[in-house]
Amino acid sequence: MNARVKFAIGAGVILVTLGWLGWLGATESKAYYHTLAGLAKLKGPALHQRMRVSGYVKDGSIKRLNGKVDFVLTEQGRTLPVSYVGTNPLPDTFYEKHAQALVQGRLMPNGEFVADQVEAKCASKYVASPVVGSRASDPPGVRGMSPAAAAAH
Repeated sequence: MNARVKFAIGAGVILVTLGWLGWLGATESKAYYHTLAGLAKLKGPALHQRMRVSGYVKDGSIKRLNGKVDFVLTEQGRTLPVSYVGTNPLPDTFYEKHAQALVQGRLMPNGEFVADQVEAKCASKYVASPVVGSRASDPPGVRGMSPAAAAAH
């Protein structure tokens, strides 16, 4: 076997391997968005693909277990048990009351959703909480300051 044939075979193996890795990466990174209501309508191969699902975290449903966090998403009267097995910490806003979450992962045959990513939707409007000790009679530049800071002002 001459050098050109060996080189062509080696280049062909490399190209086929790179093509296969590219195809595999592209198919694994795709995640289709579904609503909780839409999950009930999925059939066949669509049930086994990576997907993103959003909903509200049910109050009191968050349970930390060994290596995972279980919780329940709700939306329009439907529920979805979710098991988060990712390595990143959950967002702070995830633990707020009526938190919205977007999970990405796969739906298991038993109806549980195994998520490897969890995103918490932030509130569209934040309202400042009232400052303790603030009085309406205080001048605007002094409201909420400690008495010592207000005296120095």
